[in-house]
Amino acid sequence: MSTIKLHGFPLSGHSHRVELFLSLLDLDAEITTVDLANGAHKTPAFLQLNSFGQVPVLEDGDITLSDSNAIITYLASRYDGAHRWLPVDGLAAAQVQRYLSIAAGLVAFGPATARLATVFGAAVDTEKAIAMAHGLLAMLDAELDGRYWLVGDQPTLADVANYTYIAHAPEGNVALDDYPHVLAWLHRIENLPGFIPMQATAVGLAA
Repeated sequence: MSTIKLHGFPLSGHSHRVELFLSLLDLDAEITTVDLANGAHKTPAFLQLNSFGQVPVLEDGDITLSDSNAIITYLASRYDGAHRWLPVDGLAAAQVQRYLSIAAGLVAFGPATARLATVFGAAVDTEKAIAMAHGLLAMLDAELDGRYWLVGDQPTLADVANYTYIAHAPEGNVALDDYPHVLAWLHRIENLPGFIPMQATAVGLAA
């Protein structure tokens, strides 16, 4: 098997999403930190890997992929023969896709954007992002009432895709205290064999 290479950044939740899934699959990977502060993601060499100039990027032999949700979908399709993480059943697969869309939408524009302001000093509408984050958390807390995982009776890509930015939401001044089912779900993911955390940052409510 060819060496899997992951180009990422330690404080990027998108990068951690992939690194976490590689670890959950027990796949060895060579992880390279892209120097975002000095513009390494905008160099011609990196733009050959991802024309959008964003992390993460995965290289697996002759295959080069960007976009964290696309990458974890590929990894599940190629390396999870049991179809545990990406169900083949039509309804379950559609439900997973729904949560991948939530990760790329409400999570990205809610808790992830709120965290951009505190961790990276980005000029974003923090009030709007925090409000969106709480709306999302209320929805997820209701959906997790009475069940362990977002889809079905075992963890899937739905859980992997949504974990990191929600777990680190307090760094963006989004409190999790009012969402007990979300907190319990986060703890279940953190107890999975192979779980690895993302580097914490002492900002926002986590300061």
